[in-house]
Amino acid sequence: MANALISIHDVMPETLPQTAAILRLLGHAGIPRATLLVVPGRRWSVADLDTLRYWSRLGHRLAGHGWSHHVDRHRSVHGRLHGRLFSRQAAEHLALDAPGVLHLMHRNYQWFASHDLPRPGLYVPPAWALGALARGDLTRQPFRQIETLTGVYDTASGAFTTLPVIGFEADTPWRAVALRASNALARRLTLGRPLRIAIHPHDPHLRLGEALRRTLARVDRCLHYDELLAHGVVLGARQTAQ
Repeated sequence: MANALISIHDVMPETLPQTAAILRLLGHAGIPRATLLVVPGRRWSVADLDTLRYWSRLGHRLAGHGWSHHVDRHRSVHGRLHGRLFSRQAAEHLALDAPGVLHLMHRNYQWFASHDLPRPGLYVPPAWALGALARGDLTRQPFRQIETLTGVYDTASGAFTTLPVIGFEADTPWRAVALRASNALARRLTLGRPLRIAIHPHDPHLRLGEALRRTLARVDRCLHYDELLAHGVVLGARQTAQ
């Protein structure tokens, strides 16, 4: 595997020990950096924030990832079904209208600066569910890049980079079967492009933990998402103008 984009999801105070363990796992695999998807709307202590600053100084990128990572009530049947079957009530964009989603994204972005953290260039909606936003709405929010299930959108140029993604959050037998199948398909679709590797806090200890370790051992080079902006075509990513 030549190039990979590695993201650690759901970084929040209660998952910092698991995040630290995953970073150690990456280090053992010779991977020095990753993108940390931070959930701002939790109870962050001074020590927790210092941990984020420390990881940032080590070269890890911080990215926005929703606000609370939890939905109390969905506004639609689609949202309720998504929450029950896929996102475990984490896809908070699906509970909001377009102005609500934009407000959440602005609030997320400002949180980093107000806590003396680097302003993130990347935003990843929880469960990759963008919700009610249309493509044109994305120019009204502060992040340069938006990641969805199918790829990464550059809000400045309007280019969408299609990139396959694999995951390992297999906490049930059904999810393990589904992820093995979708991961195998994603690998076949790579075609020289960087592979996105999404890691959730408990993945190393779930049913696909060994598959995760084998995958990390095959990574030759870990990229940051902003490297796609300058080198996407060189790296083999398929880009389309929108």
